[in-house]
Amino acid sequence: MRFFNKLERRFGRYAIHNLMYYIIIMYVMGFVMMYMDPMFFTRYLSLDAEAILHGQVWRLVTFLLYPPTLSPFWIIFAALMYYSLGRSLEAVWGAFRFNVFFFMGAIGIILAEFIVYFIWGWDMHLNTSYLSMSIFLAYAVMFPEEYFYIYFILAIKAKWLALFDAFFLVFGFVYGSLPQRIAIFLSLANFIIFFLMTKDFKKYSPKEVKRKQDFKVKTMRPVNRTHHKCAVCGRTDEESPGMEFRYCSKCEGSYEYCMDHLYTHQHVKKSDSPKS
Repeated sequence: MRFFNKLERRFGRYAIHNLMYYIIIMYVMGFVMMYMDPMFFTRYLSLDAEAILHGQVWRLVTFLLYPPTLSPFWIIFAALMYYSLGRSLEAVWGAFRFNVFFFMGAIGIILAEFIVYFIWGWDMHLNTSYLSMSIFLAYAVMFPEEYFYIYFILAIKAKWLALFDAFFLVFGFVYGSLPQRIAIFLSLANFIIFFLMTKDFKKYSPKEVKRKQDFKVKTMRPVNRTHHKCAVCGRTDEESPGMEFRYCSKCEGSYEYCMDHLYTHQHVKKSDSPKS
């Protein structure tokens, strides 16, 4: 999409490189807080439209501390997995596009929270669940054939896991309440925009990137050229690596001969051709 290309040319230098590293740090901090005092996050850090309107604007950022899991056992694996997913997307898209994707998802969550509050007057306290899901869905689109090992045993391709998640999202959107539909749609707006409205996303797929890299390597590969060739027998230094080739000072012109014909050839005069 030209719009993203223009944005990248203008603001690309401001992109946060290795963004997922800092997000994972936030996840770990949030997990520690919630593990020590679960109510502390809800009271002071969660996304609460009413509290934000009363001056607690830090919640617009601190809600991102909510970890992808609250299990002490799975938090390590979840952090490593999402770090790997984010880094893979950044490597394929570039830092700027991944930044836009992530923060667009965060803004969508905030918008959904406020829209529901202004229309129905209640707080949904949305967290990063949909944002984490959008990262996984994006990864599954870019790397559909990659395997995930469920409980370290069952190997399932990313595309099947993504379809499983998509089924529950569609089910929740169709049969859920209007606030739930708004939350699902806006929270996943980053995924929708990148993969349904961006027509050229395929050029960032790993297969396309690899194809371009392979083509570049082939075109840059040096062509084997013959440096020495005998004017009599046509033998080259590639065919006979150990053979010496020399120019004849008595021939008129740049004629080069192998050692077998250097002293036995007929000297070339004017327009004559070399003969053995």
